Amino acid sequence: MDGEQQSESAAAVRPPLSKAPSPSFRLRNGSLNAVRLRRVFDLFDRNGDGQITVDELAKALDALGLAADRAGLAATIGAYVPEGATGLRFEDFEALHRALGDALFGALDTPEDGQDRGGDEEMKEAFKVFDVDGDGFISAAELQEVLKKLGVPEAGSMAAVRQMICNVDRDSDGRVDFGEFKCMMQGINLFSA
Repeated sequence: MDGEQQSESAAAVRPPLSKAPSPSFRLRNGSLNAVRLRRVFDLFDRNGDGQITVDELAKALDALGLAADRAGLAATIGAYVPEGATGLRFEDFEALHRALGDALFGALDTPEDGQDRGGDEEMKEAFKVFDVDGDGFISAAELQEVLKKLGVPEAGSMAAVRQMICNVDRDSDGRVDFGEFKCMMQGINLFSA
């Protein structure tokens, strides 16, 4: 199935949204988005076989509190699963993510000079996901809550979560502010580029 048919398929099965989707669904910074998308893929691929099955995707969405209709998921991802495969490989998952982003937000416009003009706003959106209480800081409890929803094994240990905080907490106050979060994310971006 070609890209145009895949986009039409994604748009055709898109459920009605109760509110506008978050622009953090798709970051303009390509390398940061690829790192984030790879982490999501690895979280969804529960058995580590390099493919996300409908069952794995449904379980991940259920864990996030999103009602997952298996038949609808199968119809949506079916166009992206290569013949003979049991699920989405990373490149298929990437194509599905891109098609859903295009269906929800329109095609991504990249400036001709390649500069990321919306980076800070997108970074703030990403920060808000972790800053559950909106106080401008990510505490160990907030990080643990989000990691649990994502099914990250380390979320079961508060000591492990506190260590994650310490790894980026430059002012040693036991929590991550936006500047520390931004430095961490830019470090990921530079490392992966």
